[in-house]
Amino acid sequence: MRISGFTFLRNGILFGYPFLESIRSVLPLCDEFVVCVGKSEDGTLEAIESLNEEKIRIIETTWNPSVKEKGYVYAQQKMIAQFSCTGDWLFYIEGDEVVHEDDLDKIRKAMHTHLNDNSVEALVFHYVHFYGNGETFLWSPGWYREAPRIIKSSVRCYAPDGLFWVVLSGNRRGRYPKAARTGAAMYHYGWVRKEHEMNLKSQHIQQYWSKEHRPILYREIDPAVLREFKGNHPAVIRPWLPPSKGIFKANPQHRLTARERKHRWMLKLERWFGLELSKKHHRIVK
Repeated sequence: MRISGFTFLRNGILFGYPFLESIRSVLPLCDEFVVCVGKSEDGTLEAIESLNEEKIRIIETTWNPSVKEKGYVYAQQKMIAQFSCTGDWLFYIEGDEVVHEDDLDKIRKAMHTHLNDNSVEALVFHYVHFYGNGETFLWSPGWYREAPRIIKSSVRCYAPDGLFWVVLSGNRRGRYPKAARTGAAMYHYGWVRKEHEMNLKSQHIQQYWSKEHRPILYREIDPAVLREFKGNHPAVIRPWLPPSKGIFKANPQHRLTARERKHRWMLKLERWFGLELSKKHHRIVK
């Protein structure tokens, strides 16, 4: 069984991504790791080269500024990396995601178990979205709680906006992949970076989504979705995490948006009826 990891990056340092920690967290699982590095202004390429890791293969790319349709340039970059992989399983990880060292055996076991099972096309992780600091995570149906990050190379698929995969059952029809759970977590640290880094990232990427940048203020969030994290972080990310004490403090005067009010009602429905209403880009079959 051969395992390929892959990702794409651009201005990772400028935008505050823990991308080196992300790559290092999955390298023990991988026979190779492919990185598409877009032309950057901050030394992202040199930082990856400094890892001096023989498993890493770098592909230098140029992002097309004229592609502004709903993140399709992200899809292009993801698929350049994915189509350059040579493994049986392809492990995609984003530059602000980290795998815990305690979960590596679970992930490898899941890949072994389902390698020759044709009913399983992808493997799913439980997500922990940290917010504001390393002691707070988000629990809301507005934030996906599961997502596939590993897919078989034999599956005919593409990524329409970089985030998820669509499997082609024919030339005209697409569907989400059939998946099994790994039993492992994916730790997402994008909303822990400094607020000015998040805003800088937003200013730069909205052009690729045909959206207008709106200032991001971490404190302006529904406090009902904030939860205290009582676990332990992956060892590789601990030096990167900013110091913090206690759960992140939202603005007590925050006015709920229509979207947040909707998610509050969905949380109540989940609690009352034992439902799970977050968005899913996969179908669990095992």
